Amino acid sequence: MNNGIRPGDVVSYMAMCSTEGVNLQRGMNFRLKKEYSVILMSLRPGAPYADRVEEDGRVLIYEGHDATKTRLGPDPKRIDQPAWTPKGSPTQNKRFADAVEVYKTSGNAETVKVYEKLRDGIWVYNGVFRLVDYWEEEFGGRKVYKFKLEVIEGREPQNVGSILDEEDRVIPSSVKLEVWTRDMGRCTKCGATSALHFDHIIPYSKGGSSKDPKNIQILCGRHNLEKHDRIG
Repeated sequence: MNNGIRPGDVVSYMAMCSTEGVNLQRGMNFRLKKEYSVILMSLRPGAPYADRVEEDGRVLIYEGHDATKTRLGPDPKRIDQPAWTPKGSPTQNKRFADAVEVYKTSGNAETVKVYEKLRDGIWVYNGVFRLVDYWEEEFGGRKVYKFKLEVIEGREPQNVGSILDEEDRVIPSSVKLEVWTRDMGRCTKCGATSALHFDHIIPYSKGGSSKDPKNIQILCGRHNLEKHDRIG
């Protein structure tokens, strides 16, 4: 169930946890429910991991997670991202990597819901993706995991939630932050501060850009539904 959430919706941390039915304590959450996994990402300056968006919002590259910091242990940023915990169980990195191997042999990709942290207390739902690849790369003298996710378009996956419509490409974080500041975190039509959504003024399917802040506005749920595919 998706509780009516759509890509581009602005949600609080508590609303995000309520939607997923769990207290989301970590960024990588493999199979919290049988149907799908959940990833929390951040593209903000100074974010702890180097996540990125590619191909005009169709592809996400998500960095795996570091070892857990311990009082007497090494700095997690100076050692390889682990596949196994000290107790010998698979880490989230390993679980997601194994899901990619299943996809490569069976064609059945793991479905992943993605939320993005915009600023403290403010999250944006980026939609539903499929996990299609992973690799390890050298960065800063250590190995880190990279996971490739492709947006799911078309028919909604069963028991997962909304998918990206043609006009709802993932908007770059820098654009979201600029629009959030410009519109003062309010609906541009009525000034509402709840049930907000990042909206393309000219839909992507009609030539509108996700990269131009002038083409993005904040609308409340009511005005976003009223607009539908109308331009303006």
